[in-house]
Amino acid sequence: MSNSVTVKVPATTANLGPGFDCIGAALTLYNEFKFTRLDPPQPPLAKGGHGGDPPRVPGGLRITVTGIEADRVITDESNLAYQSFLKLYQHIGQTPPAVEIQINLGVPLARGLGSSATAIVGGLVGANLLAGSPLPQNEVMGLAIALEGHPDNVVPALVGGCRLAATNATDWEICDIPWHGDIIPVVAIPDFELSTAEARRVLPTEYSRADAIFNTAHLGLLVRGLETGKRDWLQAALQDKIHQPYRQALIKGYDAVKDAALASGAYGMVISGAGPTLLALADGASATAVATAMGDAWKEQGVKPEVLTLQIDSQGAKVSI
Repeated sequence: MSNSVTVKVPATTANLGPGFDCIGAALTLYNEFKFTRLDPPQPPLAKGGHGGDPPRVPGGLRITVTGIEADRVITDESNLAYQSFLKLYQHIGQTPPAVEIQINLGVPLARGLGSSATAIVGGLVGANLLAGSPLPQNEVMGLAIALEGHPDNVVPALVGGCRLAATNATDWEICDIPWHGDIIPVVAIPDFELSTAEARRVLPTEYSRADAIFNTAHLGLLVRGLETGKRDWLQAALQDKIHQPYRQALIKGYDAVKDAALASGAYGMVISGAGPTLLALADGASATAVATAMGDAWKEQGVKPEVLTLQIDSQGAKVSI
């Protein structure tokens, strides 16, 4: 049984237009979580204690965070990675050890790139490893889906690739969606946030039959378009009537960035997850031009974006001991 494990978890982009709450893909952008057993819990250090000693949280927890937006991450018992860590030990009926969690952030927070999913997957996988790997991957996945509330981010974060998740009575069926090698994901990450809760509040509670049929057809076409890389199919498939028409108004400059992406050769542009990050799919020949155009268009709207040309991560959560 190991005393220290590191879990590297990819960012994800979910929905991909018509695949609301059921499809997601892992991206080559990462958060890293290192879990190290501590000695049995000690009382908190008094003020004026030994200089240089990290603060010790009652109960045997120490969390340090580095990387982008590190100062915004909660470092007490409510930290999501630690809550997920505890959830696994609760599930297997064991007492969790005192632990130090070192987090290195590469995925921006509250931008629609699955930062919370990385914490959930990191915490569950790290706990499972420290406990001697009592749970198979599919059981860890079930816990992750239960914690997140839906599968579209946590499933690809755990197993990699592009995945479609559907319920089968009380269980989940996970389908791998082949992703053509010449389809390049380009993400434009703005300098403002959009909470998932806010993005869900604008959605209607009911949809017309026509809209449901539209999305069903386009999701089927999306699956084939991603597999074949056929431009005409992808251009049509990325359209959606379930969530994007209602969320676009929450994202400043959405229309300008989309127009720029399409004019530069993108197959299409969608909202990544709940937003506000925007995802364009492009071929290898146009990806750089698409990235530049999206960035320039947003800057003209007074937004300072970070635009990244990424790949699909095929491995998911990677561990080292």
